[in-house]
Amino acid sequence: MYALRRRPSQLSTSLNQTLRFNKVSMALTQVSSNKCAGGFQKVFEHESTELRCKMKFAVYLPPRAETDPCPVMYWLSGLTCTEQNFITKAGSQVPAAEHGIIIIAPDTSPRGCNIDGEDESWDFGTGAGFYVDATQDPWRTNYRMYSYITDELPKLINANFPTDPDRMSISGHSMGGHGALICALKNPGKYK
Repeated sequence: MYALRRRPSQLSTSLNQTLRFNKVSMALTQVSSNKCAGGFQKVFEHESTELRCKMKFAVYLPPRAETDPCPVMYWLSGLTCTEQNFITKAGSQVPAAEHGIIIIAPDTSPRGCNIDGEDESWDFGTGAGFYVDATQDPWRTNYRMYSYITDELPKLINANFPTDPDRMSISGHSMGGHGALICALKNPGKYK
């Protein structure tokens, strides 16, 4: 397990890493890495088992992550956003660095699933996953954002980054605020 929980400086040297996650081999690919507020702002891509497509997430690793496990805040963005919106517009890296908090900002929906009608509306489909699990075809195969956010993504993050899994919080804006409320209310005690 130690080899999986790499320090940020080790992560910056390897673009492709094969990781053991839930006894399934998964590839975590680093898309970008930038020094920011004394830490690193990175974007990764992986093949999601819940969503059955490639997903991206942004991770800010504060300087403290070089030596100690850090609490994690999951930030859920709003309609039409991606993993880029929060990390480029919020300025959250400076306070996260000061307080030693890892920030995870996932994309807002599956992308490229080729579902009929997926890209016809700005408020339904691509960019609009609403952080729920769809219950009807053809959406229920890929649109499982609740399960992705509350189960798959935290396991992936905790297995590969220097996190303190007992100190996890969730927040968001607009659609993401609603998603954060759903996730927190359905999982008492998980988010602190």
